[in-house]
Amino acid sequence: MRAILLFALALLALAACGTGAANSPANKRPLAVAAAADLKFALDDVVARFEADHPDVDVRVTYGSSGTFHAQLTQKAPFDLYFSADIDYPQKLVEAGVADKDTQFEYAVGRIVIWVPNKSPIDVGNLRHEALLHPSVRKVAIANPVHAPYGRAAEAAMRDLGVYDRVKDRLVLGENIAQTAQFIDTGAANIGIIALSLAIAPQMKDKGKFWEIPLKHFPRMLQGGVTPKHARNPADAKLLRDYVTSEAGRAILRQYGFYMPED
Repeated sequence: MRAILLFALALLALAACGTGAANSPANKRPLAVAAAADLKFALDDVVARFEADHPDVDVRVTYGSSGTFHAQLTQKAPFDLYFSADIDYPQKLVEAGVADKDTQFEYAVGRIVIWVPNKSPIDVGNLRHEALLHPSVRKVAIANPVHAPYGRAAEAAMRDLGVYDRVKDRLVLGENIAQTAQFIDTGAANIGIIALSLAIAPQMKDKGKFWEIPLKHFPRMLQGGVTPKHARNPADAKLLRDYVTSEAGRAILRQYGFYMPED
């Protein structure tokens, strides 16, 4: 009986190993995604639901600045799908022959806010853009306008609101919009302009307070993406692209404060 029991246990162990191997990342199709940092929390939610519907796909997302990814993709960086914080970078990849026009898509319109930590003495809700001029402000964080669309939007908004010349000497530039938010959250800057999608994300909404900058003060932030010609998994890239632009994906993006292109 002892031998039979041990044999049965061995069979169960082998069965368990077989099941684990079937669901392990090594047996899934990897999908490498480059995504603008404003998507950090929203796309994480989208990907979790996508993988639940497609358990044979292992989505690996790298977040960063749109301009940096654009430069890397022109050098054939190993990404299957690219989500930019604007439409210009994907369009440039198409024009450069790095991607085909029929893989280009639009998925959202970004929004920006002036954000401070909860402990800040600045009443950003009432002061609005004047909060950037508060006496306690020594450093103002924005994403680097050279390669981050959210940085360009922040600079344009400050110019339109008439405060740029008064704060430009106090600017601290984040590599991307997520690092910009980190600067403010950790005290490296007193205030800053970040993506609404980060400010209202569950991971950040209880950490700070904000005032949304009206859309009329900066160019419309239409966000898009593309699949490069050198993608190793274009089929699953299309699946994820279609999911993001489906009603299910759009509903998640709306929850994080994104408008849709037709809004």
